[in-house]
Amino acid sequence: MKIEIQGRDAVLATKELLAIEGLEGSYQILEEVERGEVNTTLVTIATIVAITSGTLTIAEKLYQWNQKYQKSLQNPVGARIEKVLIVAPNGNRLLLKDATVKQIHEVLGD
Repeated sequence: MKIEIQGRDAVLATKELLAIEGLEGSYQILEEVERGEVNTTLVTIATIVAITSGTLTIAEKLYQWNQKYQKSLQNPVGARIEKVLIVAPNGNRLLLKDATVKQIHEVLGD
């Protein structure tokens, strides 16, 4: 499974994602996109190689992690993540912006 994270603080968010107990994986920085002088959007790809606890537990943790970053979009000085996309091994995709725990769980279960 791969998780694509876009935003100014994609690296920080990816490190926090991979620190979730029950997830094992690594990440790479895919690209940097300059948007003006100050705004740089980073794109990271986290590759999850193992889920060592239940997928429902991980779905709940991913939901909470995403909610933290969705709230940060309203705070101009907070960490910025613009987009998080889960790509399951079977090719199914889920954008986390408005995803429920159930939807995340379904993608993880594939």
